[in-house]
Amino acid sequence: MGWVLLIAGGLWALGWWMGTPVRARLILLGLLFLGVLAIHVALPDGHPLRLALGDSAGPWLVLAGLVGLVLAYRQVLGRLRARAGEAEEARADEAPQPGPFSDAELERYARHITLREIGGTGQRRLKQAKVLVVGAGGLGSPALFYLAAAGVGRIGVIDHDVVDLSNLQRQIIHTDAAQDMPKVFSAAERVAALNPHVDLRPYNRELTEDIAQELFAEYDLILDGTDHYAIRALINRAAVATGTPVVSGAIAAWEGQVTIFDPAHGAPCMACVFPKPPAPGQAATCSETGVIGALPGIIGSLMAAEAIKHIAHAGEPLKGRMLIYDALYAETRVITVKRDPDCPVCGAG
Repeated sequence: MGWVLLIAGGLWALGWWMGTPVRARLILLGLLFLGVLAIHVALPDGHPLRLALGDSAGPWLVLAGLVGLVLAYRQVLGRLRARAGEAEEARADEAPQPGPFSDAELERYARHITLREIGGTGQRRLKQAKVLVVGAGGLGSPALFYLAAAGVGRIGVIDHDVVDLSNLQRQIIHTDAAQDMPKVFSAAERVAALNPHVDLRPYNRELTEDIAQELFAEYDLILDGTDHYAIRALINRAAVATGTPVVSGAIAAWEGQVTIFDPAHGAPCMACVFPKPPAPGQAATCSETGVIGALPGIIGSLMAAEAIKHIAHAGEPLKGRMLIYDALYAETRVITVKRDPDCPVCGAG
């Protein structure tokens, strides 16, 4: 039996060396296998040639079955890969391309193009921009809507949560029918309905240290709409490592704040302003303290406005400044925030 396998290996190697197609080499091995079976069928038991071939056709049939399973597995795997490739190509073809504006886009963005500070050049920058929104909740909802409406070419959104009934008081991108749906897919449906010219990429997973830097490197700007210090610190570290600016928003009860962390261009990072996590009880989440429903709409819209300004090179973004809004007393103030040269994340420390 061993010498037949040796012959089969030699035929395969010779065919490979001569450049014979795989199909032809498989046919040749199949003929060799049929010859072995013919010997077992034609010759009587105990014949020397049958003994040399294992005395029984059983092992050969088992071997043939195993080889058949391997070949079938490779064929199925090849088809799956081909389908995946076709799906990826189709997605690439369907994704909005950063080419000339269509007539529909020109009409859609006419009020932007009319603005002296944005104009056609700024609108083209928006179309070519790639923005990642972390969190599809209260702050992410209006930010996603306005980034899509503004014509940002690629918008990513990462969140591992699902839509809950208690979210709908403020998370306006989701609907009652979307309950229990992953937030990123709910957001993707609403964005597609608003503007089919943008490429929204949903990431239905938790943002972790393992993926943060690689994901951030694919985008020009990050919008942080999360509500936990630990995840904000993670976003800050990954953004500093990749040199990506972060539009940061935060809300609690009646008050919200917005700033842009961008140490690569002289502005502080989050650790410069908030070097230590808040003490227990001093940074409760919205579920613990409550929040007025319109507040995330205001702060999220401000985040989108800062993102649009940053991308279009319009006005003076909130770099080195933090806007604080008190909805209860309708008061707004802006404070200066400075970079810490000894910051453990972005400085010498």
